[in-house]
Amino acid sequence: MAIASSASLPLPLLLFARVSAIFVALLVLFWALAFKYSFISHPSSQEDLVYAVLHPLFMVIGFILISGEAILVHRWLPGSRNLKKSVHLSMQGLALASGVFGIWTKFHGQDGIVANFWSLHSWMGLICMLLFVAQWLIGFLSFWHRGEMRTTRVRVLPWHVFLGLYTYGLAVATAETGLLEKLTLLQTNRNVSKHCTESMVVNGVGVGLALLSGIVILAAVSPKYQALQSKLMYSDTKCLSS
Repeated sequence: MAIASSASLPLPLLLFARVSAIFVALLVLFWALAFKYSFISHPSSQEDLVYAVLHPLFMVIGFILISGEAILVHRWLPGSRNLKKSVHLSMQGLALASGVFGIWTKFHGQDGIVANFWSLHSWMGLICMLLFVAQWLIGFLSFWHRGEMRTTRVRVLPWHVFLGLYTYGLAVATAETGLLEKLTLLQTNRNVSKHCTESMVVNGVGVGLALLSGIVILAAVSPKYQALQSKLMYSDTKCLSS
């Protein structure tokens, strides 16, 4: 059954989401390429430098931006619900893989695993990834596995939506703490000016993520979309009972 056109995201809001995502991606790429030595705190090998630079790229672009786009898929992608769910699940799987690899890059350096778990950012990141894995498994088992009962999918849907939005919001909050942590260390240990180009870039990434997350969450909880979801749930339950 195809989603009605009334569930589509308004063009200005969708355009704003795209612009915000591109803005964040470009700033993160510029930060990683132009200020790559800011990602290591001591002299390291070229390999360690590469992995240190890959961490923000995979966590912001691969994890947060792709998972946000996966949430928006239900609002703009034409076609049946099965198609939307398939694309949503695939994109979330790609985001999960990016997040796992992004965290692994932090453990690859000479500091080891324990040395990287000392801050609020690191603990929030671990919790976020565990929740994301649980969310992806719930989505796969409840919405894509053909053997699941339809009534089970209807009961799980509100929790699936809540956990997805909570995890996405936690991912953005984790990224913001990471940006603040990195900027504080740079300004303290390397005397980086508060008004230099790198500081402005890092702050720009934080503002861009805040704007983008607001659009994504608004799209997911907008009354029109929630009314459509309730209608679909009611229709499924009615068809099952008849």
